[in-house]
Amino acid sequence: MNGKVMILDHPLIRHKVSLIRNKDTGVKEFRELISEIATLEAYEATRDLQLEETEVETPLCKTKAETLSGKKLALVPILRAGLGMVDGVLTLIPAAKVGHIGLYRDPETLKPVKYYCKLPSDIGERQVFVLDPMLATGGSASDAIDFIKADGAKHIVLMCVIAAPEGIAAVQERHPDVDIYCAALDEKLNDHGYIVPGLGDAGDRIFGTK
Repeated sequence: MNGKVMILDHPLIRHKVSLIRNKDTGVKEFRELISEIATLEAYEATRDLQLEETEVETPLCKTKAETLSGKKLALVPILRAGLGMVDGVLTLIPAAKVGHIGLYRDPETLKPVKYYCKLPSDIGERQVFVLDPMLATGGSASDAIDFIKADGAKHIVLMCVIAAPEGIAAVQERHPDVDIYCAALDEKLNDHGYIVPGLGDAGDRIFGTK
């Protein structure tokens, strides 16, 4: 099954993306906006979750209702920028377990290097949402998905905020079964592997570092 690519065009998402692109947006506001965008994205990314019929009793009578069924959920942010999306997604699915994958990009080769990986022990039984605000070269996301699949996960969704065409193509080539959700698809990567127009380094802007 081929994964889909969803560029979310909701007016609230587009408005908030404009704010985080602005170089004058401060750390506090940037961090809040990333979390809010993640919440809105999660609403769309969970649209295909399975439901099952149940019965509840209202103050007036018994009635049929629907609740979530099937696989439990897990969030796996790619450190460190992915941490900025976690609380926003947990707003919608607070019972999800959270794993972490630490990768950094070698400035010479632009390839990701793993320095940390801690996943829920039952990751293979869960639908996994990988979180990373920037999908640039696609190397970090693809490697993170490799690690998660190696632990047994089969149902994986990648959520990012800003994506470059090169990053989407790279993930689709290595993981054609993974759905990708992003808030904006930008023009290209520059010579340093940064998304243009982008928003700069998401980790630095979330955590106020340079």
